[in-house]
Amino acid sequence: MTSAVSLAYADDHKNPMVGGAAMYETKNIIENAVNSKDHETLVAAVKAAGLVDTLSGKGPFTVFAPTDDAFAALPAGTVETLLKPENKDQLTKILTCHVVAADAMSDAIMKMVDDDKGAHPVKTVGGCTFTAMYDGGTVMLKDGKGNVANVTIADVEQSNGVIHVIDKVLLPAS
Repeated sequence: MTSAVSLAYADDHKNPMVGGAAMYETKNIIENAVNSKDHETLVAAVKAAGLVDTLSGKGPFTVFAPTDDAFAALPAGTVETLLKPENKDQLTKILTCHVVAADAMSDAIMKMVDDDKGAHPVKTVGGCTFTAMYDGGTVMLKDGKGNVANVTIADVEQSNGVIHVIDKVLLPAS
């Protein structure tokens, strides 16, 4: 399998560009995410769920951040339905299932996978347990529905944690 990891590190080892924007490790998750053109849906969802203050907080957080294309791949109308005020609880659950209360860089995730013989359970802030795996240099997460998301940009350092860009929306088992 060809690695989909796109680590656009500059010679001075700065954070990779995400969605056409520089990511600054001195800024928090929200301050950086709002500048990524690939995460407009995620930012709108975080705002609709009332999670801006939480993800701007001290952390540490590891956020598996689905791209706009990942949200677009959901069944037609799903995003629009989730963004309605009456579905805030469901939206919050899905979003918090993309957050881990730790600062987990990809090498640490791969070590946990190795220590657990190829699959490591990942407990999220939203109460979901996903399975971390990797192939080559690509970290992957299997969600509660059995779908696998690939980390396409790893180790984007933030002042309150780390972001890993993923190519699918992770869904809870129920």
